[in-house]
Amino acid sequence: MPKDLADDVARHLVMVARLVDSEPERAYEYAQTALRLASRVAAVREAAGFAAYATERYSEALAEFRAARRMSGSADLWPVMADCERGMGRPEKALEMAGDPEVNRLDQAGRIEMRLVAAGARTDMGQIDAAVVTLQCPELTSTAVRPWTARLRYAYADALLAAGREKEARDWFAKAADADRDGSTDAAERLAVLDGVEYTDALDPDAEDLDEVEDLAAGEEFLSATEAEADGRHAHDVREDAGEEVAPSQETAGDQVSPTSPFLEPRIPQEGDADADVTPETEPESGRDSEAEQAPSDEARSDEAPESEQRESGEGER
Repeated sequence: MPKDLADDVARHLVMVARLVDSEPERAYEYAQTALRLASRVAAVREAAGFAAYATERYSEALAEFRAARRMSGSADLWPVMADCERGMGRPEKALEMAGDPEVNRLDQAGRIEMRLVAAGARTDMGQIDAAVVTLQCPELTSTAVRPWTARLRYAYADALLAAGREKEARDWFAKAADADRDGSTDAAERLAVLDGVEYTDALDPDAEDLDEVEDLAAGEEFLSATEAEADGRHAHDVREDAGEEVAPSQETAGDQVSPTSPFLEPRIPQEGDADADVTPETEPESGRDSEAEQAPSDEARSDEAPESEQRESGEGER
């Protein structure tokens, strides 16, 4: 394969691996492009199979997995091929594959996957108790945490719950949640449901309605507080109009003018305030009274004027 073509195929395979979990449809499109460019490469057929599997195109996925298995000779795809049979509504075929000698070629992780598929097939056929027994293995009770531990415990808890053994299911959901370090299962949520705890998904569109209810409640509280404050101020004004002495409340105490405000009367210096230089802006009342006594009124001046004119006229006659 030419280097330029190989690089182009590799870029598409990288995008498939990056998007297969979050955006499976886009991953499927990249896989189809890579498949057109290099359909005889086992890695490309395998990637195309996983992309089709993620989008629930089980028949197409099974065909790609079979092609990749023929090209590579590996047995690693055997469990996912059996799960494709389940997806196509053939759980009996999946159970047949679980008993095939090909399973002996699988490593420990592959055998656990095959056990999970077989238990799922039993559940599809309504054989719940058989599914519980299928999942019972030394790896289930091991204290060591492996990549498959959380999924194995979760499947066992789910089978127990389907069998009506809720208390045991609750314990195994808790164990699955403890082992689920990367969030591959929803064991914590299932455990919360069994314990009666409700979660609100922040990304759920229905959560917006909850926010609106909370905002409405907050608005009603604010309106009630505002009305109470208005009623208090009204009562305060009524008492002032009646001539009663009203002490400032805590709410209005913060509205009083600060000592540095220009609207306050200046403080009269006291003894000991030698350094204080305070000039009163208003004259004392006593000064105003003395000036009022010294300055004659306009009426007094008007009364004195005729008397002086009479004296002058009398002297002229003489």
